[in-house]
Amino acid sequence: MPADRLLTSVLRAYQGAPDPEQNNRILSSTTSLLTTLSNPLNVTLLTSHLLTAPAIWNQIYGLRTPLRIISIYNTAALTVHKHHIEGRNTKPYDAYQPRIGGGINCDDWTVAVFKGLDDRSPRWQHALVIAGVLLGMEGQERRGLSRAMRSKCENALVTAANLVLQNPASIGSVGINSIVLALNHAFPLLADGVRGLLNYDSLVMHLATAMTSIEGYENAHFVGAIDHDVQQVYGKKFEWSAKSRSFLEIQRLASKPLVSSMGPLSKLIAHSIEHLSMTNRIVEVLDHLLAFTNELLAGWGRNKLSELDLSEETRFLTPDTLRVTYPVLWQVLKTAMFATTAVLRAIVARTLITPFLSSDDLAPTIASKSLLTLRDIHFISSRMGSNSFSAYTFVNLTSIDILTRFPLQSRDFLRAIYPEKAGQIPIRPLQRNHDLFYLNTSEHFTLIMSPATAESLIFTPASPYLNPVANINLLEIFEAAHSAMLAVLAAPQSGPLTTKILPFYVESLFNSFPSNLSPRQFRFAFKALMQITTPPNPLSASEPQLAETLMELLYHRALNAPTTLLPPSVTIKSETDAQTQPPQPLSEQAVLLLTLLDALSNLPLHMLEEWLPLAADLLNAVSNRGMRGYCRGRFWEVMESGEMDVERSAVCVAWWGTRSGRERVLFGDESQRGPFMSGGLGVRESRL
Repeated sequence: MPADRLLTSVLRAYQGAPDPEQNNRILSSTTSLLTTLSNPLNVTLLTSHLLTAPAIWNQIYGLRTPLRIISIYNTAALTVHKHHIEGRNTKPYDAYQPRIGGGINCDDWTVAVFKGLDDRSPRWQHALVIAGVLLGMEGQERRGLSRAMRSKCENALVTAANLVLQNPASIGSVGINSIVLALNHAFPLLADGVRGLLNYDSLVMHLATAMTSIEGYENAHFVGAIDHDVQQVYGKKFEWSAKSRSFLEIQRLASKPLVSSMGPLSKLIAHSIEHLSMTNRIVEVLDHLLAFTNELLAGWGRNKLSELDLSEETRFLTPDTLRVTYPVLWQVLKTAMFATTAVLRAIVARTLITPFLSSDDLAPTIASKSLLTLRDIHFISSRMGSNSFSAYTFVNLTSIDILTRFPLQSRDFLRAIYPEKAGQIPIRPLQRNHDLFYLNTSEHFTLIMSPATAESLIFTPASPYLNPVANINLLEIFEAAHSAMLAVLAAPQSGPLTTKILPFYVESLFNSFPSNLSPRQFRFAFKALMQITTPPNPLSASEPQLAETLMELLYHRALNAPTTLLPPSVTIKSETDAQTQPPQPLSEQAVLLLTLLDALSNLPLHMLEEWLPLAADLLNAVSNRGMRGYCRGRFWEVMESGEMDVERSAVCVAWWGTRSGRERVLFGDESQRGPFMSGGLGVRESRL
């Protein structure tokens, strides 16, 4: 059909009643016309009528139509730019050489489109068109527009957005969300100077609301709705059907324009927070995020799927659920977690550099709410490792650092997240997940706790997870409990409490290896105990026998330890274990020897002189040559790599050179065999 006749048909169709199928054909024809019309006035006419067409705008559901408008002008601009490039490399058109496209150059075509953005259509629709043109002409490093025209486009988009934000109540949710959609797509193309013209104070809450409300994650209502569709099918298996209403809703949610581009949206929110002039808006955004994550956690708690531990999913879920529906759910939840964390990162970073936010009145509140938000999404982040991405680590540790400046608020925060069933291991996986977050967080507050507070807030909730016969699936919480206990024991003011609970902890530590603690974890924990019980720690003065007792326990345990290789299921209990595996497989006895060698650098001088020969004797008790060689290398490393201070190094040198240390370590029992010259043996004095 000739372009003029098609234009007439499309303009007539614009005035019809809304019909989804007919609208698809109309919009496809519109895209074609925008690239083939040769008269700029017709391009202007088409744009003006498109933005006022009753068939298109009288029934709008969500952001599908606004996204389609962006797509139309993006595709049209791409095609016009392509035709312009191709047209420059061909001969002038004539009867034998047809013209490529409409023959309008990029700048003129853009001007013609913009002339169609008149007063008959609202500003938010203008923003959609401008965003589409910018994406098509300038996206992916294309340079379709002149510098002046690109600058006009960028300024026009920002101006349209600011005008809409001046009176958002009169625009409605579709208009506001359309502005969010347009900025979300075109923001990377805006120059820094143009970005600075945006009214971030008015924009930021609309961005945050768009992220969590009906066009975003629907206030997390989809999570709780799953429970009704999870059915027990046979035996103890549960199924969440791919045909269920809740799954279809999640698929629909995941395909929403803003949810499918949540990464750029979260970056836009973070950028807005960084450039706010009204800093009180940051507190509003944080409260909004916390309310959203509260709903997310509450919905998950009402869900049957929350009753399953990660290790139990393959046992209790049907194969179709594991393969089809379950991954889609967790993908949506992960995008929500990443977006939330990205926004939190901007909030916490802004708190550090803004005097108003870092004041004594606001700083602890912001830090507490940030940590509460992380706690709400911990059931998601813990599946992939909370420390696996930097934004989470930054928010977590920085918020803790801020909060530790305020002991009273810190205590109130810990009491607010205190485990519901402290002193026992909860049955529900979600409650255990809360315990994991609590233990990982509380260990950072031990330096500002009194012994009584540390005992009630850390020792009591951690103690049940130190049980060496605890469920093997609780290893992550088990490690967190050990870490929290070590933090309590290491606090300088916890001397009386350390003396009280240390025997219990040491017994638990030795009974937990190797069943519940990996070699790396056990070595780390024992070395920490030696640091706590040796100078300059104050505990070494009040309880000088503790370090010697610990070494004796370790030594005698090693003498009688099994010499068979530890299986991978014992040596690898975390990703860190897998990354730090020694090249030589080890037995329990060899690991205990390495633990003893690790502790040598902390011993007082008189103890070091006693334990160097004992360590050498224990080395010679390792029967496997490969293990013994590996342990010998570690022995030498401890003495010469700088782990020892100057005085301890001098003791090691004297023992190695003049007190048969070299012979004991390198040759073992063979160094004591003859033949020797009669009278040739005597006591050798130190030459140092």
